[in-house]
Amino acid sequence: MLYPRANEWYNDRQQDKLLKEAEQAYSEMVPTSQPDLEKPYAEVTQLLTEESADEEPVHPSAQPSPEIKVGGKIIGIIQIDRIDLKLPVLEGATKSNMKHAAAHMKETAPLGEVGNAAIAAHRSRTTGRLFNRLNEVKIGDTISIKTSTEEYQYKVYDISVVEPTDVSVLNGDNMNKILTLITCDPLVNPTHRLIIHAKLS
Repeated sequence: MLYPRANEWYNDRQQDKLLKEAEQAYSEMVPTSQPDLEKPYAEVTQLLTEESADEEPVHPSAQPSPEIKVGGKIIGIIQIDRIDLKLPVLEGATKSNMKHAAAHMKETAPLGEVGNAAIAAHRSRTTGRLFNRLNEVKIGDTISIKTSTEEYQYKVYDISVVEPTDVSVLNGDNMNKILTLITCDPLVNPTHRLIIHAKLS
């Protein structure tokens, strides 16, 4: 007769203990609207600068540079009709991924979801290569992202040129599905970043 009561008392004590631990842990948590993007964004803008500095005209007889192995998973295809752009999008804005493709910053929102999904690519000096012609995009243009399961149509609503340290371009909210494209500006000896913001229509 005493066993059920003792067992109940023990279970209540364990529950109270767990509840106190949970309350303490949750009270110590600092609410954040988004992950800290300052460091990954700084790394991406540094990669953009380095590639621009490296991209000098190559003499036809010069040896090709060693191949950089692409390590990212293909998560989609980006297409912008105005500038005849069609590129694979790889997961992770690394040096190897950005050498031959556009790269999704994995620290930002997934493509097609609420938040701000950022894609970076080099602005190659070769006409039409990578984000070379991104400066020709206009407000109202459509940016299409095709994944293995969906096709998203984003409409451009803002174009800006910002300092390389301006991480506010990655800000999102809890309502809109935003796409941000990032590249260098100007084309030669870039000092700033060209930012295209589009919203899922």
